[in-house]
Amino acid sequence: MGRIRPFIGGELIKALTGIRRSGKSVMLDLIKRELLASGVNENQFISINFENLSNAHLCFANALHKEIKSRVSTITEKAYLFFDEIQEVDDWEKCINSFRVEFDCDIYITGSNAKLLSGELATYLAGRYVEFVIYPFSFEEFSKLYQTVFPNTDQREMFTHYLTGGGMPYLSNLRYAEEPSRQYLQDIYNSVVLKDIVKRNNIRDVDLLEHIIAYITANVGTTFSATAISKYLKSEGRTVAPETILNYIKACEDAFLFYRVRRRDLQGKKILTVKDKYYIADHGIREAVLGGNMKDINLIFENIVFLELLRRGYKVTVGKAGEKKIDFIAEKQNQKLYVQVAYLLASEETIRREFGAYGNIKDNFPKYVVSYDEFDMSRDGMKHRNIREFLLTDDWS
Repeated sequence: MGRIRPFIGGELIKALTGIRRSGKSVMLDLIKRELLASGVNENQFISINFENLSNAHLCFANALHKEIKSRVSTITEKAYLFFDEIQEVDDWEKCINSFRVEFDCDIYITGSNAKLLSGELATYLAGRYVEFVIYPFSFEEFSKLYQTVFPNTDQREMFTHYLTGGGMPYLSNLRYAEEPSRQYLQDIYNSVVLKDIVKRNNIRDVDLLEHIIAYITANVGTTFSATAISKYLKSEGRTVAPETILNYIKACEDAFLFYRVRRRDLQGKKILTVKDKYYIADHGIREAVLGGNMKDINLIFENIVFLELLRRGYKVTVGKAGEKKIDFIAEKQNQKLYVQVAYLLASEETIRREFGAYGNIKDNFPKYVVSYDEFDMSRDGMKHRNIREFLLTDDWS
C-alpha cells in the first residue's frame, strides 16, 4: 500500500501483477477501503472479476465497453473502475484506453501474466500506467500474520515454518496446518500451470512442460542453460531443441512462476548471455510439489533473499568477478549492495570463500554475507547477518 498510495486517485492506470493467489484481489479491496475513508462513495465503484463465470459475456472489448459506459452514466462524480484478471478480456487494452479517454475515472487492473504490460499495451497505454508486482508474503509479513494465529511463537520457530510453508497469504486461513497447506499450494501450482501457462500459450506437450518445470524447480539458484536441460531430457529419452525449452521457460516466467536472473561480469562490465539462474515465486510451492526444502536449505535461503530484494524494488543480477561468484548484485537508483548467501559458515574454508568473493570489488557499497549463524562474523568492512535479522532490517544501506 505504501507504494500504491501516492497514485490513488491519479490519472495513471494502476496495474497489479503477480502469481495467482498472491493477494492482488485483496489489494484492490484495500484500495477501496482507502478511498472510502477519504470520502469517496461506494456507489462510485464498478468492480468486475473476469474469472467469475457470470461475467463471461463481458470478456470481449465491445461488450465490456457497452456495459461500463452504461454504468458510468449513472455516476455523477468520478468513477472508480476495478478489473480483476483483465487478461481474460479480448482486446482489453483498447477498452481500458477508451475508458481513460472517455470518462472521468480512476482505473485499477490486475493480471496473472507478465505479457499484460507488453506488446499491445506499449502502443495503447505507453507512459499512462504504473505497475506494482504483488509478491507472496515476506518473512516480516508472514511473521505478523502467523502471530495472530499462534501468539508468542518465537522468531526461530516462525522462520522454520516459513522455510517449508512459504508466503502465500491464504495459508493463515488454514492455520498453517501441514496437509491442508500442502494441498492448497499444489492446487495453486496446478492452476498456474494449466490456466496461466498451458491454456494461455496453447501448449500441447504438457508432459514436456512439466518435466522442464520439475527441472527448474529442483535447481532453483543453480546456473544452467537450455542446453543443459536438453541433455537432461535426452537422458530421460526425450529429444527437445534448446529453443523449445527457452519458449516453455519464458511461458513460466510470464505466469510469474519463475524469475530469471542474469549474470554480470563485474570486471568486464557486461551481462553474460549463458547460464542464467532461476528462482521460484514462492518456495512453499516448491516444497508442496517437490519437497526437499530443508535438504536444499542453502538454495531456499537464496530464493528467499532474492525475492526480498525484488520486493524492495531492487534490480538483481548474479555477479562474476574473475573466478569468484557473487550471489546477488542489487541496484536501485543510486543504491547498490552485494549479498552472499550461505546456510552455515561452518568451516574456515567456507568463511574464506564467502567473504573472499568480495576480494576483487573495490567500491564502497555495502557487502553482506547472510547465513543461519547467530554469531556475528563481520570483518574488514564486510557485514555478516543472520538471515532472519537481514530479512527484518528496514534499511540495508
